[in-house]
Amino acid sequence: MNKKTFYIISGFILFAALSRLLPHAYNFTPLGAIVLFGAAYFKNKKWALIVPIIALWISDLLLNNIMYSSYYEGFAWFTGGFLYIYGSIAMIAVLGYYLMKKVTFGRVVGGAVGASVIFFIVSNFGVWLTSPLYPLSTEGLIACYTAAIPFFHNTLGGNLVYSGVLFGAYEWMKVQYPSLQPVESQV
Repeated sequence: MNKKTFYIISGFILFAALSRLLPHAYNFTPLGAIVLFGAAYFKNKKWALIVPIIALWISDLLLNNIMYSSYYEGFAWFTGGFLYIYGSIAMIAVLGYYLMKKVTFGRVVGGAVGASVIFFIVSNFGVWLTSPLYPLSTEGLIACYTAAIPFFHNTLGGNLVYSGVLFGAYEWMKVQYPSLQPVESQV
C-alpha cells in the first residue's frame, strides 16, 4: 500500500474543504467535488466516504464556531440541516463509486452536475421538512424548491470549478510523479 498517495489525496480533500473559510459566493463550495474526488482515487470505498466527511466536518466546525458563532449558543458540533447535507454527501459518494471508476473529462463534468442535483434535491427537501417557512404540503415543497433555484447555479459552478482544480491538479501530479497510484488497500 502507498501511504504517500493516501496522504496526498487526503491533503487535497482537506485543503479544498478548508477553502470554504475563504470569502465566496453563497453555495459556491467544493462539497460535491470533494466527494467525487475521493470516490475516484480512493479504491477502498471506506476511505472514499470517511475522508471527505471528516474534512467537511472539520470545515463546518471552523465555520460554525468562528465565522457563524453568533448564530449558535455555545460550541456548535454540527451545522443546521446536518443530516440532509451529510446524507447528500453519502448519495454523491454512491454516484462517484459508479461514475468515477475511470476518470475522464465527461465523467468529471457529469459527476459535478449529478452532485449538484443530488445536493439541491436532498438539502432543500430537508429545508422543507424542518423550516417553518414552508407548509408540509405539495405546494410548500414546490415553493421551497422554487426559492432555492437562484442558489443552484453557485452549487453547480462550485462543483465544476473545484472538480476541475482537484482532478486536474491530481492528474498533473500523476504525470509529474508516476509513483502516485490510487490507494488500493486500507491504511
